[in-house]
Amino acid sequence: MSRIKGNLKLVQHAVYPPKPHWTPDQLPDLSGRVMLVTGGNTGIGKEMIKELLKHNAKLNSLASVRKAAEEFLSKEEALHTLFNNAGVMWAPVADVTADGYDMQFGTNVLGPFLLTQLLLPALLKGKASSPDGHARIVITSSAYAYLGHLDFETFKDGPARRKLSTEELYNQSKLADVLVTFELARRYGEQGIIAVALNPGILKMELMRHINANTINWPAPMGAITPLYAGAAPEGLKLNGKWLIPWAREEKCCNEQAYDEKLAGHLWDWLEEQVKKPGQVNFVNGLEA
Repeated sequence: MSRIKGNLKLVQHAVYPPKPHWTPDQLPDLSGRVMLVTGGNTGIGKEMIKELLKHNAKLNSLASVRKAAEEFLSKEEALHTLFNNAGVMWAPVADVTADGYDMQFGTNVLGPFLLTQLLLPALLKGKASSPDGHARIVITSSAYAYLGHLDFETFKDGPARRKLSTEELYNQSKLADVLVTFELARRYGEQGIIAVALNPGILKMELMRHINANTINWPAPMGAITPLYAGAAPEGLKLNGKWLIPWAREEKCCNEQAYDEKLAGHLWDWLEEQVKKPGQVNFVNGLEA
């Protein structure tokens, strides 16, 4: 029954959403605010950058994680919004990262988690100089999170992972994004950091390069509406720990695992262990101990 419900929500929210009630033209002046968008060379990220620049924000679009954080921190002390937008969809099951993780989990979950950890000090500084007294983390998930189920044995390459389809691996990565977001909201909300997860819609963009299917795809600029609303609109201040659907609408994520705090804590601990450098202790409250 839950899988049927998830499929219905996917169709309703991603394929046939209602007309937008908010557009990027309604963004306020963002002068002085520093915003970082991952995956900004194509698709949603590129469209977000276009709109943010129109409203006077400062940006960087970076690819690799530690290098990206180091490069950013060498130029900026404070960060006001981090858009974790980069991702890969339905990559061949044979694809793994250089470190042996499932390609989709490594790209969609582990990399953004590390980048967020490395930039948390800058985000905490950013809230102090933000006009609204907050910094924001916006994580692009997917409608396919509705169909996800976490299996920790499949995050790294191995027999269990190879039994899953690329769709199942993608679904679990996008559910993991939601769990990480909600855990961020719980851990850092009282410190002035707002974390929001969202389904941007089913879009025509480079992310779909591994897909050979005829579906209803919305133009990429439409996919920028929801993350921009969460990350830069004044209304975003009310969205900590929330799930957004197209276009810029709040709703409860219908995958009940998304609200499992014990599971989220277990996932967080697992991710922290993976991103430690040899001889380095875990992150404490977002800072290296």
